Formats: sequence, C-alpha cells, structure tokens
Amino acid sequence: MSIAAECLAALTFNSRVGIIAAMKSGTVVEFIDRQKITCAVVEEVKDRRVRLLTENNREVNLSAGRLSHKGGRCPDLALGRDRAVAALNEIVRRRKALAGDVDIRQLWEVLNTEQEWIDLATMTEFCFPNNRSADHEAAVFRAFFDNRRYFKYNQNGFFPYTARQVEDKSAREEEAARRDRIILGAARWLQQVLATSAGRTFAQMTEDERLYVEILKSYYIFEGQSEHQDLAKKILKKAGAKSPDILFGLFVKLGVFSEDENVDLRRYEITVDFPAAVVEEVGALTGVLPDGVDLLRGRRDLSDLALITIDGQGTRDFDDALSIEDRGDHYRLGIHIADVGEVIRKGSAIDVEALRRASSIYMPDLKIPMLPVPLAEDCCSLRIGELRPAISLLIKLPKPVSGRVVDYEITPSCVRVQRQLSYFDANQMCTDDDEIAVLAEIGAAFRQKRLDDGAVQISLPDINVWFDEQGRLTVNRVNRESPSRMLVAELMIMANWLMARFLAERGLPAIFRSQPEPRERLYRGMQGTLFQNWMQRRLLSRFVLGPAPERHSGLGLDAYVTATSPIRKSFDLVTQRQIRAALGLETPYTAEEIERFIQVLEMPMGQVGRLQYRRLRYWLLKHLEGRAGERLEAIVLYKKRSAYQILLTDYMLECALPIAGGCDLKAEDLVRVTVQQASARKDRLAVFMA
Repeated sequence: MSIAAECLAALTFNSRVGIIAAMKSGTVVEFIDRQKITCAVVEEVKDRRVRLLTENNREVNLSAGRLSHKGGRCPDLALGRDRAVAALNEIVRRRKALAGDVDIRQLWEVLNTEQEWIDLATMTEFCFPNNRSADHEAAVFRAFFDNRRYFKYNQNGFFPYTARQVEDKSAREEEAARRDRIILGAARWLQQVLATSAGRTFAQMTEDERLYVEILKSYYIFEGQSEHQDLAKKILKKAGAKSPDILFGLFVKLGVFSEDENVDLRRYEITVDFPAAVVEEVGALTGVLPDGVDLLRGRRDLSDLALITIDGQGTRDFDDALSIEDRGDHYRLGIHIADVGEVIRKGSAIDVEALRRASSIYMPDLKIPMLPVPLAEDCCSLRIGELRPAISLLIKLPKPVSGRVVDYEITPSCVRVQRQLSYFDANQMCTDDDEIAVLAEIGAAFRQKRLDDGAVQISLPDINVWFDEQGRLTVNRVNRESPSRMLVAELMIMANWLMARFLAERGLPAIFRSQPEPRERLYRGMQGTLFQNWMQRRLLSRFVLGPAPERHSGLGLDAYVTATSPIRKSFDLVTQRQIRAALGLETPYTAEEIERFIQVLEMPMGQVGRLQYRRLRYWLLKHLEGRAGERLEAIVLYKKRSAYQILLTDYMLECALPIAGGCDLKAEDLVRVTVQQASARKDRLAVFMA
C-alpha cells in the first residue's frame, strides 16, 4: 500500500471514530441508500449505531459506518417532527444547488496527472475557495456521487482516473444510456403494438422500431443463446409482458413471421437460396457438361440396360436406379448411382455449400435441396431418357435367389433410365412385371440373410404429410413394408454394404457406419408387434461414424457406408468420391480428411434430423387442431407418475394420457382416446380416455 493510501486509510478510520464521538442529537448526516443520497438528522446515538429521521419523514436505524457525511445542525428538531423534516428538505435543496456549481470534468483535467488521493477538505477548497461549510462539503460529495466518470471516491477522498480509464468509462456509460433508451422506447412501442388490432409492416417501421423487432426476434429465436437476451428480457419486463410467448403473435401481426413460421430454420440459420458464387458456378457449369461421346470416355456403356427408378410420387432428384438381367444360370443385378463427383469438383463453391448444408431437407411444406435445382433435378439426376454418368454395381446372384452374393464389380458407367416408377406404380406391377417381381424376391432374400446374421429389423409405418393442389393439408399412413419400398430399401443396403467392402479391401478410409448391439432385444426377425418395434427403436445403440469398417449390428453386416444418395447427402457424396478414387477418377481423401468431414457434418446432420422431425410433428398437430372430440386408437407404452405415455397409432405420435380413477393400464394395452386439444405452435396435445 502506498504512503498516500495508508494516510487516507488512517484518515478515514480516525474520521469515522471522530464522527461517532462528535455526533449527537440534532446533527445533520447523509447516507447512501438504493443508489441515492438521503439527508437525515440524528435522534439518538447508541453503541456505534444511530437512529435517524430522514428527509422523507422516515425513521431508520443504521450503523455509523454507513454515513457518507456528517456536518451541520438541524435547528428545528426540538420544535417537532414536521418542522425538522421541512428543515432537512431546505438543507437538501441548498446542497443540490451548490453541487450544481461543481465542474467535475474541469477538476479532473487539472488533477488527473497527479494520480494521488485528495481528501474531502482539500477538494472542497478547490471547489469553493472562499467557503468550506458542512453544506459545501456535502455538495462536493454529492457532485462526485452524481458524476462518477472521472474520479473514484469514498467518504473522505477522491482519486482521479487515468485518461484511458475515463475513455473506457465514458464508452460504457454511453452504451448503458443507449441501452436504457432502447429499453424505454421498445417497451412503449411494444405496449402500443400489443394494444392495437393491427401493426405496421416491417417495411413501414422507423429505424428504431426495426431495431426493437430485431432484438426481440433474436431473443425469441435463439433464447439463451441470443446476444440480446438481457436487453430483450428487460424490454418485456418494462412493457409488462409476462412471457416471451406473446412475441410470436406480435411478429405475425407485423408481417415479420407467417402464421406457420418455421422458427427452426431461423434458429439453425438454414437458408433456402444459394450464395451468388454458387449460382454463378452452376450457370457456367451447366453450359459445359460433357455429353454423348465425351461422356463415354473412360466409362462403361450400360445405356442399353433397362434401368428403373422407384421413388416417391413427387421425387425429382433421382440418384439411384436398378436393373436386372436373367443370364440363365444366374441373375445380374445392377444398382446404379448418379455420379455426382463427375459433375461437381472438389473444393468448388458448389462442393463447399453442399458440405455446409450437409443434406437435403424434406418437410411437408418445403424442400431445401443440398444441391442447386439445375444440378439436383437435371444434370446429376437419373432422368428418364437422359444419358448420365453413374457408378454402377454389377452383382452376380445365384438361382434360385438366396440372398447370397456370388460376385460383384463396381465400375464407372454411362446409363439411361427407361422407366421412372413411383412406389405405387411398382406395387401395382409387382405380380405382373417380371423385373419388379425378381427385384422384390432379391430384396426379401437379402433381408432374410441379414436377419439370420443378427440384424434388428424395425418395421414402423411412415406418416406422410403433404399439401394437395388446393393447398389442403393431407395426412396418410404409409406401409414401409410394401413390396416396392422393401425392395428399394434392401437393395440400397446391399449396395452400401458392397461399397463398404470394396473400400475396405483397398484400404481406403471412408465414412464407415457401425453400431454396437442393442441394449436389449424384444423380438427376433419380423415377429415384433407395433409396440415392440416402437420400443425396440428406443433400445438401439447409437450408430458410430469412423474412417475404418466395423460391424453394424442393426443391419447384420460386417461393414457399411452410405453412398447411394450423393445428390441429397454430403456423407454419401464424400464416400462416393472415395469410390471414384478407387476407380482412378480422382485423388482419395486421407483418413485425417475423413475424420474432419465426420466432425464438420455431425452437427448439421443432427439439426436436419431434428428439423424434419419437429416440422412433421408441427403439421400433424396442426391437422389435429381441428379435430377436437375425435376418437383415436392408442397403445400404452409405459406408466409415468401421473399419466400413461401412449402412442396414437393413426399418427405415430406420442403423448400423455392422464390417469383416470379406477383405470389400471399396462404396457401394450390398446385404448381409445378422445382428442381434447392440440396446439402446433405450443407443441401440445391433450387427450383423455374415450
């Protein structure tokens, strides 16, 4: 501690002792309470505590150490309480007027180079050279209390801040003042908008109003992660808003959000439009793509094969096709994957954007492609009648079909699709069309082989939600075990397995998928009930991504990658590039690069999964909002403390069923429930026993 500081500390201590010793009834004192100086008169001193009558006509009992100033007498204390309070207020008025004459900045400009403590008496001499009464001392203290930018202080001394400290404090104070103005202005604006039936659109707002919207919108979307969280909370509190839930309706009123706004898109900062650099690159690319003879160079011409695509009704990005040839003593199955790597070069703006997006996103009301539409639905897509580059798996299968693979080869190819079928079309043709029938037989046999090797088959219906041509929300339950869906799923699993083996045999790293054994098996083969399938999914271990192959217990396979959807998923495009490298078409990624891809893609892929799930659930709840009173079938999953968790089988939605008196249910019981209330925006569904 410096000599000056020691002297000041001694002075402060001795001063406080002196204050206590000298104080008696009628002495005027001041203390700081709730960031305000209060003037009072001493009524009694006892054991280093003082009983005071304040300028606000209140009696308080304080430690003498809390007093910031002592000096002067209140002449009217003996004449009654009201007269004493009036006298105190006159003293306050006089001291405030004197404090207004103190120029703190000017004092700092003179004294800041000294960097020494200045006691109250000396500072009072500086401020009032010809007067040093108790009122003048108190006025000096009040002036420094009101303007804390230039000096730090205590009851008996002042120390000037450096120029840098003053600059920093000024910036902080100005920012605090700006925030206070925003809070007050935004709160008033918010109250006005909430009180009216309609508000101005964002384009019609003033600059300040747009700022208020951005602050509140950031808080609504990002919640605790918002940089404006503290500011937004204070605005809501100042406006008397009890919950941030009111903000969604506000944004709809102002035209900032739509009634069915997908807030998750904003939360995950997912954009629909592509950057200008990508659009420019696509424009240049589509004009120079190889065609005809050029496309055949270094590729196997398989354009005479009768390729079939089988996809959903609205599919436009066809990234896989099938062919089947009866070669007398065996079948040759062809699984042909669009060679996206032939069109999109590594490190290009398109490639970088695809990695950022990670996956195409499919929602009932919006599709966000990973690749720009001219590529996803044209240049890269296996469109009917168009010659396209592909990576073809040509697989030799025995007769009769057993699920065993005799041999296979993977080759760069040129293909042309002859038939483009929907799942519905393929199901209708399954018994009459020899090619579809054989493909279904191969798919079923391969599944059985996987099951025999320990695969865990989860068979659950899909809930398909879409908008018809009139914009009406439509919901239906899709059987994933229909012949067409089953054969496509199984043959894509076969292709991914063989590509994993192909890469493993050549020692090339890839994004291999593995999965430990499930925590428990509830059934074997295809024997599980809907309840068992639903609960078995909960018991599966998380899949693991790594650069080397390991067993995938869920699929019953010794190695696995995903490379059959390179138009839609970055994982698949990265792995397809490794296949291309093995075929001599480009340079392979290193194991370190593969590890980096896994790290980079894991988070956005998780976001895509959550986004698709939450948006599907939103529209299902939206569908149920207009169906209060409707009776539905449900399966009891398990019992909680005050409710049963149930599964609504028509919608594959979980919700809680309150426990009714006298009702004792157990897992897998079938019950009928009635929809009481649904709210898509609040993600709520209430039902009761029918």
